[in-house]
Amino acid sequence: MADLNTDVRFIKGIGEKKALALNKLGVFTLHDLVSFYPRRYEDRSQYRPIALALDGEQVCIQAVVADTPRLTRVRRGLDLVKFKAVDDSGLVNITYFNQSYVKDSFHRGEEFVFFGRMEVKGAHRSMTNPVYEQEGKENGVTGRIMPVYRMSAGLNQRAIVQAVRQGLALCGDQLPDILPDSVRRRCELAPARYACENIHFPADFGALELARRRLIFEELFVLACALGRLRRERVREGGIPIGQADLGEFWRTLPFSPTGAQRRAVEQAVSDLRGGGVMNRLVQGDVGSGKTLVAAALIWYVWKSGYGSAFMAPTEILAEQHFHTLSAMLEPLGLRVGRLTGSMSAKEKRETRALLRDGALDLVIGTHALFSRDVEYANLGLVVTDEQHRFGVEQRSALIGKGGRPHVLVMSATPIPRTLALIIYGDLDVSIIDELPPGRQKVDTFSVDESYRARLNGFIRKLTAEGRQVFVVCPMVEENEELAVPLKSAEEHAKELQAQFPELRVACVHGRMKAKEKDAVMAAFVDREADILVSTTVIEVGVDVPNAALMIVENAERFGLSQLHQLRGRVGRGQHKSWCILISDADSEDVKARLSIMTKTSDGFKISEEDLRLRGPGDFFGSRQHGLPEMHIADLGADANTLQRAQHEAMQLLQEDPELEKEENALLRERVEQLFRENADSFN
Repeated sequence: MADLNTDVRFIKGIGEKKALALNKLGVFTLHDLVSFYPRRYEDRSQYRPIALALDGEQVCIQAVVADTPRLTRVRRGLDLVKFKAVDDSGLVNITYFNQSYVKDSFHRGEEFVFFGRMEVKGAHRSMTNPVYEQEGKENGVTGRIMPVYRMSAGLNQRAIVQAVRQGLALCGDQLPDILPDSVRRRCELAPARYACENIHFPADFGALELARRRLIFEELFVLACALGRLRRERVREGGIPIGQADLGEFWRTLPFSPTGAQRRAVEQAVSDLRGGGVMNRLVQGDVGSGKTLVAAALIWYVWKSGYGSAFMAPTEILAEQHFHTLSAMLEPLGLRVGRLTGSMSAKEKRETRALLRDGALDLVIGTHALFSRDVEYANLGLVVTDEQHRFGVEQRSALIGKGGRPHVLVMSATPIPRTLALIIYGDLDVSIIDELPPGRQKVDTFSVDESYRARLNGFIRKLTAEGRQVFVVCPMVEENEELAVPLKSAEEHAKELQAQFPELRVACVHGRMKAKEKDAVMAAFVDREADILVSTTVIEVGVDVPNAALMIVENAERFGLSQLHQLRGRVGRGQHKSWCILISDADSEDVKARLSIMTKTSDGFKISEEDLRLRGPGDFFGSRQHGLPEMHIADLGADANTLQRAQHEAMQLLQEDPELEKEENALLRERVEQLFRENADSFN
């Protein structure tokens, strides 16, 4: 007898070939099959008279075949079956391309239900390749809401529908209801069997909504329970003991007053440091919000207890900038600051490694070189990583593993809605810096089309004559003639600009260059050895160029809002008035509305919420960068309210039963452990 673990190839009608195609979609067992949720639905439940169907509308019509179908061979590889169908309101011409076998399915006078797109030209109505079946067919594909699934080669929708139907018939009664009854009743959620039946074959849209709500809640609830247990284990492990120090002593050394948000973030982190567990905190703040000062305060705080810190940056040039900033801030207070990057000489690296081994450095700043095998730390108490989502989990773990269980501070300038950040960053606690330090320049942003090019060139001349520098960002490295819409490429556009401005120095940097080449070009730009820097998004996270006052983004419609906000953050970092110009010739109203958001607000959190709503988390974070198990049905952007409720319920449950040992939580515990097993590399 089949059970939830039965291999799909043993299911009637599937066989080896279809099983392999299902495997490509992640479907191996019957449980996988019934958990393979539709990506969308077609409403085939409403019947429409032929005469009332609108042009382009997908409709079901109930009609009688009015003549004998005719098979016409137009040419080799193209044949047509044509006939007329009628109802009380009118007539429709039906055509099937390359489906000669349907000719014998239709006979004059027989009644069928057709579903497809109606084409209307004057009084003439037609349908091409509509789905068809006779009225009242059991388990039919018309007269109901039909699921539409993702497909792979070797499968069609009908095959998947039949397979799922069979899967539900064989094992629907075995589906475990992993939600504790108390949670299900409190949240008014449908039972598991009902949800699974109606997510695939909903009785109506009300049933579909109940099914979706239940399954989305379950997925987010399991994830929240898993992350809650991760956090609990971290606290239980016990961290490096950090004593009490007077933060006022550090604040008084600054030539300016920190913002309330900076003080709050530091106090939250200090509470973690002194709480007995391992700190694992994300400090999230917009570009220019002063995250580095928060890091400096915590580096100083652990130093007061006799421990050192490691600060890891994603690029060498950023590591150099952090080295200069933090050295200037901390060395006058007595800290010994060093650096360790790939471009240092072998002798310099040996010397730095020796100092670290002997405990003669209080802070080391570097790139991935910090977690090389030959680097040993005498007293590592704190690890700071900048732009965490650009480091792999393994890299971060390698660094953390060098000092027992040091405290971890993660800094990110990618604003993410708070509720989402709590999930995305796994077991990290979250501090948000939502104030900008006084004096930070507002960057005026404009969205224009190609007709503004001459005026823009004049503006470039004006700013560079005043001594300012310009960033120009392109979506591609080199030209691609196969694209339907021509896009600016960094290499070609740099040549065009050099020809346009022969008196200016134009440099180019992109992701295909070696790291040393990129760093050399960026360093030269920082040192004002170039007036215009043309690049791809490699400069999205990175260098501080206070003299840059203009950011131009070509083909701006190709970038996400959060990405555009990060690019805009490259300017306005000094004392000069700055601008961001978004260039796009896209006619789409959606694109225009999206880009206009950038011109109206500089609040990164508002922008990120809008970006997430418009694009969904897959595009928002890039391919699997966010360290999360893959979601089967939940949308982390659209289902924010359900996410909050699921988090709240998970926290409440874990307070009552931290190890999920109660009998009613046994199935939930099993699912949480399965999630850990299947996603060992995904969790942060």
